[in-house]
Amino acid sequence: MSTQVPDDLKFTETDEWIRVDGEEALIGISDFAQDALSDIVFVELPKVGASFAAGEQFGVVESVKAAADLKMPVGGEVIAVNDVLEASPEKVNSSPYDDGWMIRIKPSDSAEMDKLMDAAAYTTFLKDR
Repeated sequence: MSTQVPDDLKFTETDEWIRVDGEEALIGISDFAQDALSDIVFVELPKVGASFAAGEQFGVVESVKAAADLKMPVGGEVIAVNDVLEASPEKVNSSPYDDGWMIRIKPSDSAEMDKLMDAAAYTTFLKDR
């Protein structure tokens, strides 16, 4: 299995990724996670304006095999939701780092990013699973 792990992302131990974009950040699930889940059939995401702490559940992704909670990599307020996933949840499978992003947030504490794994650390983490 060749899992994609882009260098510009940070990762959690629960397989979410975050990409900082100025004062905002995009969040989704990793290529490894979408592959493990198999065919994704439903994504439940929060409303714009909702706030979550790091590690808190912000949604659910369901596949033909299982359902998985989505956890916040860092705390913040949801400022956009990828509504395309409501009608096309399979985009998480086909493009987990681009079209399959889930939420855009305004992080509440940028120092929380330092607790996340970079691409090299996440790749090593995956090898141990």
